[in-house]
Amino acid sequence: MAPRNKFARCARKKPGKMNITEEHYAAILENKKRAGIIHEYHYEAMTLKIGDGARYTPDFMVIMEDTREIEFHEVKGSYNLDPKGLVKIRVASMQFPFIFRLCRLVKGQWDIHTIGE
Repeated sequence: MAPRNKFARCARKKPGKMNITEEHYAAILENKKRAGIIHEYHYEAMTLKIGDGARYTPDFMVIMEDTREIEFHEVKGSYNLDPKGLVKIRVASMQFPFIFRLCRLVKGQWDIHTIGE
């Protein structure tokens, strides 16, 4: 058995299973759904092809109540900003006619930015 590289990244999470930060954000979306602000939301509902062999799966697909527009929300912890992931979000926002939002949890507060504006 090969020795483990001490600089290797942690194992990837299982698709379809939320991490703790995503669970917190899902609770916020659920409250917005109950309040009539959003119509519905789905976790990892869609994968977008953004190039040859490149795919991007947003954390949440959110359908707004009033306009039925689709938004994609990418949830990150404050120290979890992977440059490769940010590039994928930016590329997707240029290729698809949806609203993309980066939702970061920073010191207990949600910092939400629209990508591509």
